[in-house]
Amino acid sequence: MFISSTTAEVYQEEQTNRWQMPDTLVLLILGGGKSGDPSVLNTLLDSVGGAISGMPEVASAWFMYLFQSVFNFFVTSGSGQAALTMPLMAPLADIAGVIRQVAVLAFQLGDGFTNILVPTSASLMATLGVCRIDWGDWAKFCWRLIVLLFVLSSVIVIGAQVFGFS
Repeated sequence: MFISSTTAEVYQEEQTNRWQMPDTLVLLILGGGKSGDPSVLNTLLDSVGGAISGMPEVASAWFMYLFQSVFNFFVTSGSGQAALTMPLMAPLADIAGVIRQVAVLAFQLGDGFTNILVPTSASLMATLGVCRIDWGDWAKFCWRLIVLLFVLSSVIVIGAQVFGFS
């Protein structure tokens, strides 16, 4: 009895330590959160912030929308995309002079509308499979709608920045 309970405790401790390791690793890579401490996150923010600091705020807001739209091809999950990009986009918005609410709007629009087209979206592919529609046929059918939505979303993001949406 004593041996099996000790073995179980050791196994449970190993499992606990295994699951804590990725969190610790992410914290070490990204940094502790202080802007003056060297970290990967602060290096990325500094280099990207330096690149877009000379751009007009409206252009920076639009590039944030463009980035989120393209990134959605790789991470179609809205919560996953938010977890990966918003820790970078929020401080980047501050550096570039973009209103934080506009950065969130760029994320929402970039994540939402591209799910209609990207072949990496499991829900889209499942729906097309159930309806027996080839993705190529679907892309030919909806590309005009996607272009229209992209243009309208661009106008909305730019207008939100110009008019101080908060």
